[in-house]
Amino acid sequence: MRFAHINIVSNDWKALADFYINTFNCKLVPPIREQSGTWLDKGTGLKNAHLQGAHLLLPGYDENGPTLEIYQYGLIDNQGVRAPNTNGYGHIAFEVENVEKLLNTLIANGGKTTGEVTQKEVENIGILTFVYAKDPEGNLIELQNWQRA
Repeated sequence: MRFAHINIVSNDWKALADFYINTFNCKLVPPIREQSGTWLDKGTGLKNAHLQGAHLLLPGYDENGPTLEIYQYGLIDNQGVRAPNTNGYGHIAFEVENVEKLLNTLIANGGKTTGEVTQKEVENIGILTFVYAKDPEGNLIELQNWQRA
């Protein structure tokens, strides 16, 4: 068994994919997905499901690594802004060399900060530097760096 992917449902899959490619150096994994049909309706439990999107290889993995799947459905149920303490899946995290530098790149590419860069020493592990931010569609992202003890 292995982890395969995580999915983000997007209002504009191409723009959001560009954000993750330009901010986190994700790589597009062809082909572009254009999916619909009875099989998709049955598998998702939706009627007349239609989606477009792509898989992006996450940084730090070879071509068989897990992906970030960004899909745009023909009909999207917008649920509003999610706070870091909302029940369910919370955020995606990236371990980066320099949290402040990557946060600046994220903001330049259309993302937003939700917190401030913070450090915490964790006994017997090291120093954690982290911040929460959002991609252009409001999905939560954690940027983190560990200086291991």
